[in-house]
Amino acid sequence: MSRIGKNPVQVPDGVNVAIAGNEVSVKGKLGELSVALTDDVSVTQDGNLIWVKPLSESVKARKMWGTAKSVIENLVTGVSQGFTRNLEINGVGYRAQLQGKDLVLQLGFSHDVIYKIPEGINIQCPDLTHINISGASKQQVGQVAADIRAFRPPEPYKGKGVKYADEIILRKEGKKK
Repeated sequence: MSRIGKNPVQVPDGVNVAIAGNEVSVKGKLGELSVALTDDVSVTQDGNLIWVKPLSESVKARKMWGTAKSVIENLVTGVSQGFTRNLEINGVGYRAQLQGKDLVLQLGFSHDVIYKIPEGINIQCPDLTHINISGASKQQVGQVAADIRAFRPPEPYKGKGVKYADEIILRKEGKKK
């Protein structure tokens, strides 16, 4: 019995869910998202609750039961509240700024790193060393944050680089004389 899959997904007011076979489409104030689920689970809607059930007792069906429920829950949360990841930039001369539809990063290279902001993602820079990434798709927000962090991951000696706001960098001691 899946501890995640056995609970229903609550659908808040203002969110419309359409289920067509294994295709689940969710529409809300922040946009519209859809996902195609596997044939191992069935999805039904009962009022403002969405239930996910496995179609058989196979191992794959039981695995996909909790996964499908989590994916649907992320769709509903994304179109109603959205997801946010915050990044911090540490280092002398390291900074970020928005120029139109591009994020321009100065990360200690001989050139500026220009990152094109994808469709459906909103990036804000409240100051030169913080980046706020928000959007409806949890996967897309996380991927954009990981892509930006990958330009200059934090190093363990001085902590310079781009890191998640809630990330803890384990520091190394360095050389001794």
